[in-house]
Amino acid sequence: MCYLVVRQHIPIKRVAELLADGYGIAVSTGTIIAMVHEGAKRLDAFLRGQLTRAEVAHADETGLRVQASLHWVHSVSTDSLTLYHLDTKRGTQGMDAMGVLEYLSGILIHDGWSPYRKYTAVQHGLCNAHHLRGLDGIAEVQGQGWATDMVQLLADTWHEVLDLKEAGVASFDATKLASIRATYEKIIAAGHVTNPPPLPSREPGRTKKSRPANLLQRLDIYSNDVLRFATDFRVPLNNNESERQLRMVKVEQKISGGFRTEAGATAWLAIRSYLATVIKNGQNPLRALRRFMARDPWMPPAPERHPTFTRYQHFAIY
Repeated sequence: MCYLVVRQHIPIKRVAELLADGYGIAVSTGTIIAMVHEGAKRLDAFLRGQLTRAEVAHADETGLRVQASLHWVHSVSTDSLTLYHLDTKRGTQGMDAMGVLEYLSGILIHDGWSPYRKYTAVQHGLCNAHHLRGLDGIAEVQGQGWATDMVQLLADTWHEVLDLKEAGVASFDATKLASIRATYEKIIAAGHVTNPPPLPSREPGRTKKSRPANLLQRLDIYSNDVLRFATDFRVPLNNNESERQLRMVKVEQKISGGFRTEAGATAWLAIRSYLATVIKNGQNPLRALRRFMARDPWMPPAPERHPTFTRYQHFAIY
């Protein structure tokens, strides 16, 4: 029943109908809910310890309707681990309640949302999928050449990273890195020429900047985080790993319309954390759930110290 509800995203009422129609078994929706809750109780603190030791972790968050109000699902994941956390807060209060990010000491990949900057014990890597989409729009709609040049630089550098990794090379040499940074800075300088500071406004508060100027400022201030994938080959170009994990949460909301209780949403996310991790590690999810319910759960191995990324898995955005 947990498999049908959590893995296959079948609404609880329809699971009861399936069991009645297919097997002649009368099971109430309350019983199914209780089974999902019972499974979730056995997953307390699951994966947190392994995630905090990860050298590269991905983080993201998305909204979820619970009790007809907006809640937030926080996700932290690696190529072999996934953990979800439900909270009423989107910012650092909700992130801290998850019990992972404040204990990380490696590299944290995210979309650049400012609350992630609170975590100063980690190095940050920014999702360049967001940057590439924004740069493409600026180049196509507004015809700003610096944006086209930046897209080319990021794409070419990523392909070079992949080629070197396939050849067993662990990093760029110092000369190549200096060349990449010099080109990057030249493009940023051209962007500032195209987007000079706005004239002071008589209105109170900060003067509003254009979309190109805002993206340019971000690429300038956080250049080290933008180029993290070039300076550390363990880091992917984007945050697709985390976005893939949250996509299934949105699928559940689209099918079921949300959750009636926080307890129900929390239980679903706990089991989903287990199944997502099981699937990443090549295990059969139904067999893993059987072991889990028999109190002999499959547990993931220790996280890889040097995660590997395939060319097509992590460059699908461009």
